[in-house]
Amino acid sequence: MKRGRLGILVGGGPAPGLNGVISAATIEGINQGFEVVGFRDGFKWLAAGDLQHYTQLTIADVKDIHLKGGSILGTARTNPAKSETSMHNVLDVLNKLDVTALVTIGGDDTAFSASAVYRKAGGKIRVAHVPKTIDNDLPLPGSTPTFGFETARHYGVQILRNLTEDARTTSRWYIIISMGRAAGHLALGIGKAGAASLTIIPEEFRDQPVTAEGVADLIIGAIIKRRAEGSVYGVAVLAEGLIESMGEKGLVSAVPGGNLERYGKVIRDDHGHLRLGEIEFGRLMKDLVTTRLEELGIKMTMIDKDLGYELRCADPIPFDAEYTRDLGYGAVKFILSPDAGKFGAVISFVDGKLNPLQFEHMLNPKTGRFTVRKVNVDGETYECACHYMIRLEKSDFEDISQLDKLAATVKMTPEQFRKRFGYVVGLK
Repeated sequence: MKRGRLGILVGGGPAPGLNGVISAATIEGINQGFEVVGFRDGFKWLAAGDLQHYTQLTIADVKDIHLKGGSILGTARTNPAKSETSMHNVLDVLNKLDVTALVTIGGDDTAFSASAVYRKAGGKIRVAHVPKTIDNDLPLPGSTPTFGFETARHYGVQILRNLTEDARTTSRWYIIISMGRAAGHLALGIGKAGAASLTIIPEEFRDQPVTAEGVADLIIGAIIKRRAEGSVYGVAVLAEGLIESMGEKGLVSAVPGGNLERYGKVIRDDHGHLRLGEIEFGRLMKDLVTTRLEELGIKMTMIDKDLGYELRCADPIPFDAEYTRDLGYGAVKFILSPDAGKFGAVISFVDGKLNPLQFEHMLNPKTGRFTVRKVNVDGETYECACHYMIRLEKSDFEDISQLDKLAATVKMTPEQFRKRFGYVVGLK
């Protein structure tokens, strides 16, 4: 039975498994009677009213792409919901192309645009949104991961282990900055599975101010503790979201002369996000840590490494290859359901069953974004992660012999060491 046209597009940053969703949705859509078209570069050309940048998708086009990284449709961060003209253009193109159903793949900005399409179309276009991010910070039910996260973690761990061996061989430290704008899931997932010396995420500070100096002292504390145990190498993993937790003022205060421009431009994207990739956060932290170490009489080699872009278009591991097949299939199944005539939805699965989540229940109407799913720092999984890190702990200050050893490493008295580093473990 012919059902009209089903459109598919990808928005936001890449994530492993995009092609898996495209493949599954295309195959199921065709099997259910749709003609399937793929729109290039997210909402970019639709928002411009362009009728040329789309392609008809066939089963032959997509049957072998689910194990390949990247997106055959490309992606872009265009947000048509910010402009009435852009949204009008999107709807005009979809109507002219006789698109009666739309599957969008992306993060919260793409979801908000998708919800606007559904709302503005007045029920004429059924919309299903498949959430994706390697950050794993979207509020899916329970502990359901976002697709792409497990693949990103998998390859991130491989890189971490290689750098750890390099650190061991060359007697140096690495600071790895892991992607994760607002939450520490990816940093913690990589650090815990890959046995980093320590991992620092925004959530661990709870409601306390986050400063570059405080983060630097956490790293320095780990370095001192390792040296007291006879080791002069290690790897610290930091979530890039620490940048936003510090804020621009916090970053500026940590830079000599307040010249943050020496570490990149301070600019924001169309969605108001600080362009984290423009700030050389790793180099900033490396310089801060090495300077403070030199003040303690320790000179050492430290290397900074950004980790994220090389993970986003990796070939998906079997977990994500299977998961995205479920999601693409589920998107089409929802579109064909009676509920799709009543509301647009974010596609999720709970206990193996399709669980569409209404846009209105998922997106904050004021911000147009999902609530951020944070790392639960009160749970045993985070507690376990911390137990296998090298960090200064209160017990280090309570054990006289241990405190003596730590203080001697930096040629301080125990009281001087307590005064200098006690605050990082909550001592007054």
